[in-house]
Amino acid sequence: MSVGRLDRLVLCLIVLFLGSMTVFGGYSQFGYAQAPATKTVTIRMIDARTGQMIPTSDFLVRIDHQEELHGNWAKQNEDGSGKLTLPADAQILTVESKYDSSTTLYVNCDSVRDKPEPVPHWYNISEIRASGVAAPNECSKHTTVAKPGEFVFFVRQRNWKEQYKDFQ
Repeated sequence: MSVGRLDRLVLCLIVLFLGSMTVFGGYSQFGYAQAPATKTVTIRMIDARTGQMIPTSDFLVRIDHQEELHGNWAKQNEDGSGKLTLPADAQILTVESKYDSSTTLYVNCDSVRDKPEPVPHWYNISEIRASGVAAPNECSKHTTVAKPGEFVFFVRQRNWKEQYKDFQ
């Protein structure tokens, strides 16, 4: 193949590639289509008994008093904390977590004194992002301080009474 033909072939391939990027790459005649905006929050789950972080990405997140659980919004960071990606319009959140890939949920220690049954406690995302929020620990005396952009909550495993109640 001669150099002139090769140059034309390369030019045609470049034009085809750029054309396909225009059609499939998110550009349109109406302007650039942007990905939806998101908010990011770091989550740390602390064992109320030991005060140590429990590394996991098994978080179940709800936003804005909706019933829908989002188990795929959190990814585990190298340090064991979670990186939670939320929709930009989310205002409040509540978080739960499961024992090591099981279906059994930890007990959130901010709700152990709720009667007759624990209820989810909701936290303001703007406050979490601005100054950080550490949920109350009503299971033990361990405390922690959250950094800006960080949500910290304490958990414990279910006791035998709670496990028995689940099977009734």
